[in-house]
Parts: sequence; structure tokens; C-alpha cells
Amino acid sequence: MQDEKQTALSRRNFLRAFGGASTAAAATVALTPTEALAYDPGTEEMRARYKETEHIKAFYRVNRYPEHK
Repeated sequence: MQDEKQTALSRRNFLRAFGGASTAAAATVALTPTEALAYDPGTEEMRARYKETEHIKAFYRVNRYPEHK
């Protein structure tokens, strides 16, 4: 009986220690600073895309937006 109780207690302590160590390791990895990389959109993404076509003008007119010039 004493051996069973001692074995169960050591397993329980092992699992507590293992759980605490894995949580600490995960927190360490999450808090480790890394170098941020800048995003370069390139020339294709920087070009102007908005064109005020007739259907856009009609949308503004129907929805009573102030007139764009």
C-alpha cells in the first residue's frame, strides 16, 4: 500500500513539473523578440487604380453624394 501511494505521488509530481516546464518553454518562445521585415509593395501595387467612370458617377448621383470634380 505504501509503495502504491509513493508511486502515485511521484507520478503526480512529475506531471506537475512537466506541465510547468512546457508552459514556461512556450512563454519563452512567444516572448522572444524577432526582427520585423518590411513589406515592399512594388511598383504594380503602388500605381493608381481609381478611375471615375460613368457607372461610378451614376453611383454618386443616385446615392446623393456631393459632386466630384
